[in-house]
Amino acid sequence: MLEKRWLINDPPEEEVVKVLCESINVSQPIASILAQRGKTSFDEAKAFFRPKLSMLHDPFLMADMHAAVDRVYEAIQGQEKILVYGDYDVDGTTSVALFFGAINKFYHRSDFYIPDRYKEGYGISKQGIDFAIENGYSLIVALDCGIKSVELISYARDNGIDFVICDHHRPGDELPPAIALLDPKRADCEYPYKELPGCGIGFKLLQALSKKYPELKIDPFDFLDLVAVSIASDIVPIDGENRVLAYYGIKKLMDSPKPGLKALMRLAGVPKKVTITGIVFGLAPRINAAGRIDHAKTSVHMLLSESEEEAYHFCDKLNLKNNQRRDFDSSITQEALAMIEESDNLKIAKSTVLFNNSWHKGVIGIVASRCIEKFHRPTIILTESNNKATGSARSVPGFDVYEAISQCSDLLDQFGGHMYAAGLTMDVDKVPLFQEKFEEVVSGSIPEELLTPQIEIDTVIDFDQITANFFSVLDQMEPFGPANPKPVFMAENVFVYGHIKLIKGKHLKFTAQQVDRDKKFEVIGFNLAPIEKKLADGVLFKMVFTIEENHFRGMTSIQLNVKDIKFD
Repeated sequence: MLEKRWLINDPPEEEVVKVLCESINVSQPIASILAQRGKTSFDEAKAFFRPKLSMLHDPFLMADMHAAVDRVYEAIQGQEKILVYGDYDVDGTTSVALFFGAINKFYHRSDFYIPDRYKEGYGISKQGIDFAIENGYSLIVALDCGIKSVELISYARDNGIDFVICDHHRPGDELPPAIALLDPKRADCEYPYKELPGCGIGFKLLQALSKKYPELKIDPFDFLDLVAVSIASDIVPIDGENRVLAYYGIKKLMDSPKPGLKALMRLAGVPKKVTITGIVFGLAPRINAAGRIDHAKTSVHMLLSESEEEAYHFCDKLNLKNNQRRDFDSSITQEALAMIEESDNLKIAKSTVLFNNSWHKGVIGIVASRCIEKFHRPTIILTESNNKATGSARSVPGFDVYEAISQCSDLLDQFGGHMYAAGLTMDVDKVPLFQEKFEEVVSGSIPEELLTPQIEIDTVIDFDQITANFFSVLDQMEPFGPANPKPVFMAENVFVYGHIKLIKGKHLKFTAQQVDRDKKFEVIGFNLAPIEKKLADGVLFKMVFTIEENHFRGMTSIQLNVKDIKFD
């Protein structure tokens, strides 16, 4: 077990907490959490608990939106062929399903294109543009990619093809010559919210089209279920506009999802109460699996299915691919961890960069995340594809891996991504130099405390404060995710009441009670088996946990999910 740092958030001002308690009638711990998250007034708390679609920003605040809308409308009016182009991950495939699904309802001179991960790589490809040239497309709407494809978009323009780009990645120093470039991260874009996923940018384009050209009869809100899946899967902050979109998108997933998503939820066993976590672990791996193992067009076809019967055909394929993905993931992770354990230098390094030319390109991002679970530090996993070393980077909270990679750009052919996830390509013979330089950059810039996993604790709580009403209010703080994490609590003077049950040799289940308190709660502690004996000795401990509902044999009860334990 990796030792974890506990960081208890600074308590907000007492007067602010008191005002919130009285104005919205919540308990002190809830008011404290709200205040810590910037909700310090009745109006701010109301907007948080009761988000409205009217809170969404005007899409025309985004730079180039008028040009994008006019070019798409011009293409439709002129009966031009439109190609909807997207990346092969969840954000890319949901983006394509959203935009193509919207225009294909009334305009049938359009198609979609997803690049092959293995033959074409990430983003805009020459093969994709050549496909458009050969088939007479004059407009490409690119979603979740394109912001750094300067040369390729120039090539398309020289061949009579216009681009409208909907991207959310960081731009490079030079912007591509697109007709319109929608990306809130552009330095010259004054759009108020910067963290939309690619599918969210596509949604804003639909919103703008429906607003300026209502005769097209586009209903952007019909696609909110796809937007919610992309928000959850792309690990973007769930605050501001994303919170509104995720809130209503999840509502649509529960009430009237697209046939493809409905079928996939059933197959994946996603509970009736859909959460961000349920999407991340139930839907995202299956949608991603097609592009990781074979070709992502299967995912798009599933998302576009017009009936559950049609969707199940594609869902079965996705499930099969996901099982294959798990096998690759497991074996490559074992190899990667063994490489670290067997190297004295890698064991003490502050970064991990591993290369094996036989590793499956489709799972290296997952493997990077698995390595971080064991060795908590920025990690890049590389394999060989098309005679190049290509890799996926993942980071630890608080460290910008994209910026670290950019400082090694002299060794790279290309790179792109976010603060916590990035992709990169280089010549195979430059891998050793890159490993050396990346370690130099990381070790020279990462604060030591970021190399130890941190648990951020919202507030200290007594078991007596945890009631059904308390949980009901807590539940209304969903959807949880980055920027609005599930609240984490700490309780002191806790002991085990009765026996401890060992589950699958790894997990613990027991009843917890506090000294001088009557209330007891069932506790689940995943991967806590190493401390079973110590707990059984009856010692007092501090416990960090989240609060959840447990459904068992028709009964519902409050359960505490333990994140860590420290002994007094």
